[in-house]
Amino acid sequence: MKKAMTISYEVGDNLYLNFTNKCPCACTFCIRNNADGAYGSDPLWLEHEPTLEEIWADLDKRDLAKYGEIVFCGYGEPTERLETLLEVAKGLKKRPGCPVLRINTNGLGDLVNGRSIAAELCEALDVISVSLNAGTKEEYLKVTRPKFPEAFEAMQKFTADCVKTGNAQVMMSVVDVIPQAEIDAARQVAESLGAKLRVREYDE
Repeated sequence: MKKAMTISYEVGDNLYLNFTNKCPCACTFCIRNNADGAYGSDPLWLEHEPTLEEIWADLDKRDLAKYGEIVFCGYGEPTERLETLLEVAKGLKKRPGCPVLRINTNGLGDLVNGRSIAAELCEALDVISVSLNAGTKEEYLKVTRPKFPEAFEAMQKFTADCVKTGNAQVMMSVVDVIPQAEIDAARQVAESLGAKLRVREYDE
C-alpha cells in the first residue's frame, strides 16, 4: 500500500502546510539537503502537487483551532502555487477558530508569478516572513543561489510592498549560521524596509 503524502505536519504548537517542492533557490543551508523531513516530520518530498481536494481532505482531519499558527511552509517555495495558497488561506479564514496564518517565503513570488503579489498575500495572510538569509547582495547570492539574477532587489521590493499594505505583520529572517557582522547588516536591511529581523536557529 502506497504511503500517504505529507501535506500538513506539526512543529511545536503550529501546523505547517506542504503544497509544492518547487523553489527558485538552492540555499546552502537548506534543510532539504540533510533529510527527507523537517523537525521529525514524515518525508516532505511530494509524489505530486496535491490538489485542493487532497489539501482540504487532509486539513479536515485536523483540529485547526488547537494550533497557534498555520504556516504555509514545506519543502518548496509556497508562492510557486500562489492561487492554491490564496484559496486555502481564504477558506481557512472562514472556519471558526482559525489561528494566525503565516507564510515563510523567500520573497521571490513576484519573479515566480510575473507580477506583484504583495497585496493579495497580505489580504489573505496575517504574517509574512521573508527569508533574507544575508545582509549584502554578494553574500545573499552566495548563500541563496537563486535562479533569478535580480533576486536580491526583488526580495526587498516584495518586502517593502508588503509593509506598505499595512494588512499583515512583516518580518525578515536569517539563520544563525552566518557571522554576527552579516546578522547586523541584515538587521539594517530589514529595518530600512520597515520589517523586523528574526534570527532563526539552524536545525540539522
